[in-house]
Amino acid sequence: MNAKDQRNINMDFSTILGGWVATFLTIGIFSYLYKDNPFYKIAEHLFVGISAGYLFSLGFWTQLQPNLFGRLFPAKHYDPDTITYSIYNILSFFFSSIFPEGGIDKGHDQHLIYILPLVLGIMMLLSLIPSLSWMARWGIAYIVGMAAGLRAYGYLSSNVIGQVKGTAVNILDFNLPVFSLSSPSIFNNIIIITGTITGLLYFYFSKEHKGALGTATKIGINFLMISFGASFGFAVMGRISLLIGRFTDLIMYSSPDYNYATFWVLIAVVAFLGFAAFKDKNNIKSDDIQDYVLEEE
Repeated sequence: MNAKDQRNINMDFSTILGGWVATFLTIGIFSYLYKDNPFYKIAEHLFVGISAGYLFSLGFWTQLQPNLFGRLFPAKHYDPDTITYSIYNILSFFFSSIFPEGGIDKGHDQHLIYILPLVLGIMMLLSLIPSLSWMARWGIAYIVGMAAGLRAYGYLSSNVIGQVKGTAVNILDFNLPVFSLSSPSIFNNIIIITGTITGLLYFYFSKEHKGALGTATKIGINFLMISFGASFGFAVMGRISLLIGRFTDLIMYSSPDYNYATFWVLIAVVAFLGFAAFKDKNNIKSDDIQDYVLEEE
C-alpha cells in the first residue's frame, strides 16, 4: 500500500465532507464581493440558522437546565410524595432527557424562588400570541432593568473608576526613568495627563474654542484620533487574522486529501455566476429590443 492510499484511508468521509462544506460556505460568502447571489444567500442563511440553533441548545443545557430546573428539582431533596416532585415525575415521564429520574443532580439546593424567573420567561414567550403579547412586557422590563443596573455597576467599577485611577499619576516622581516604551516613566505620565485633560476639554462646549482653549482642544482632537485609529487598527487586525485563517483552510482543502475541494467549488461557483450574468445580459437586451419596437409603433 502506497502513501497516497494510506492517506485516503486515514481521511474519513465525515472529515472530507466537512472540508467541502466549509469550502462552499467560505467561497459563498466571498462571492458577495461580486454581487448578491444565491450562493451568498445559502451561506448566510445556513450560518444564521445553525448559529441560532447551536446557541439555543448550548444555552439550554448549560444554563437553563442545570441552573433553573436544577434548583427547582434538585436530586438531593428528591421526595416523590411532595407536590413539587409529583409534578417533576410527570415532566420526567414525557421529557426524560431534560428531567432524569430521581431529580436533577447538579449539586444545588432547592430554591423555589426560581419559579419567578420561570414565570417571567414563559410570559416573554407569550409575545408570540397577539392577544397575550402584553404579558411579555413584564419579563422584558425586568430583564432590561436588571441588566441595565448590573451593566452600569460593572461599567463604572471596571471602566470609569479604573480609568480615573489610571489617570491619577505622579508626573514629578523622579524615581521613575525619564523615558520608557513599555514601563511607567515621567514622559509616559505626562502624555497620559495631557491626553486626558485636552481630550475632555474638547467636549467642553460652554465656551467657544478659541485662544488657549482652542489650542488645547486641537491637541485633544489629535489624541482622540490616535486613540480611534489604534482601536480601528486593532479591530482590522483581528478581522485580517480571521481572513488569513480562512485562506489557510482553503489552501488545505485544495490538497488531494480533500479531493481538490477548493478548486472544484470555485469552478462551480464562477461557472454558475458567469452563466447567470450572461443570461441576465441577454434578458436586458431582449427587453431593450421590445421597448424599441413599442416606441417605433
